[in-house]
Amino acid sequence: MINIKDQVYKALDDVYTGHVSDLYPTDWTKLPAIQYSEEANNVYTWTDDEEKISYVRYRVDIWDTASTSQTAINVNDALAALGLIRIECQDAPDPSGLRHKQMRFEAEIGIDEDAMYWTGNQ
Repeated sequence: MINIKDQVYKALDDVYTGHVSDLYPTDWTKLPAIQYSEEANNVYTWTDDEEKISYVRYRVDIWDTASTSQTAINVNDALAALGLIRIECQDAPDPSGLRHKQMRFEAEIGIDEDAMYWTGNQ
């Protein structure tokens, strides 16, 4: 298992300082609010070339009173810079009346004896 949660947080927080958490937002005066969670972090597997690969998937939720499109673009750019690939992006109904967008990102992370490296688009 590879832990990249700190890198994901930093990438998101660099874009929206103070508006990012891995917990459900509690301060709705700070919008956009961004929540991220690790949905999968698989123990590494071996490839046919005897390479170790770990798989991770993250979910990012965005809430705002206005359109979430620009925030979604900024989130996508920040996580793509880490090598995470967006696999899903959709508007989600929210009974609060806020705009709510859900995004999912994934990456395969290669591991060798000296370091970890992305096998995604980096």
